[in-house]
Amino acid sequence: MRALVWILMLSFSMSIVSPMAQAADKPDWAFPTLDKVQPQVAPDDGKPKSAPGSSKAYTRAEIEDLYNPPDWYPDIHPAMPKIVANGVNPAVRACAACHLPIGTGHDESANLAGLPAAYMLRQIADYKSGARRGSGSMITIAQNISDEDNQAAADYFASLKPRPWIRVVETANVFKTYVGPGNKRLIHPDRVMEPIGNRIIEIPENEYRVLNRDPGVGFVAYVPLGSLAKGAALVAGGDGKTVACTTCHGADLKGVGEVPGIAGRTANYIVRQLFMTQSGERSGANAEQMKPVVAQLKVDDMMNIAAYVASLAP
Repeated sequence: MRALVWILMLSFSMSIVSPMAQAADKPDWAFPTLDKVQPQVAPDDGKPKSAPGSSKAYTRAEIEDLYNPPDWYPDIHPAMPKIVANGVNPAVRACAACHLPIGTGHDESANLAGLPAAYMLRQIADYKSGARRGSGSMITIAQNISDEDNQAAADYFASLKPRPWIRVVETANVFKTYVGPGNKRLIHPDRVMEPIGNRIIEIPENEYRVLNRDPGVGFVAYVPLGSLAKGAALVAGGDGKTVACTTCHGADLKGVGEVPGIAGRTANYIVRQLFMTQSGERSGANAEQMKPVVAQLKVDDMMNIAAYVASLAP
């Protein structure tokens, strides 16, 4: 009997660990990292940049200042706490540098607008403890930010109203892209088309404005044909393959209590979180609740879920 129990326990353990073997199939397209070979692009002319409807002007150096990033439109958001606007040099960069003053962020970061403050505080705690990995900059910030600044940043982003930021388009072909400085995916200067395959390709609606950290323009997510219908079926539970997302995230997927809203969030960010939860890179209380959800998902399933969720109104 004891031997039988051990066999059953081993079998159960393997059934849980087996899906995590997908870590070998990490979807590089969802984890943008600076390409070693960069295409030749025109060098910066050193002149101040502008943004439509803004009276501000910033040089490239000012735009890339992680402790005083540009604030093109101060009237479209509340007054930023100092930690959001400037950070604490050298270990805690300004939150707005990556997540923008309106919280929407870019493809390589996270959309924080309207997330529950308690949820964001828990994520910082998980980064600090090592329960959540995958972002060296966030780990450094979590290890160095003060409790007061941490609370101020969470309260600020929680106060922001989510806004449409991602446009989802089903397609068979996309422009060839590369990942440039700041881990931003951009259209290759050759402007040649290639099959999308089983990928989500997220690029700026307007590269110039996005590279200037202009919050006036968002992103387009190109997804494979049929992704939205497949994603909708999986979000509903996938005939038992996963758990209906509405169970925790609410009927409209806009969140309930401390559970974050996922509707209208960046598609590749959703893929990253599903994959890292399955692979074990995300643990902690929130991840534990998600493990049964992701246990049987393949990367293509994650892609389809993310495509559908991103297509919804935030």
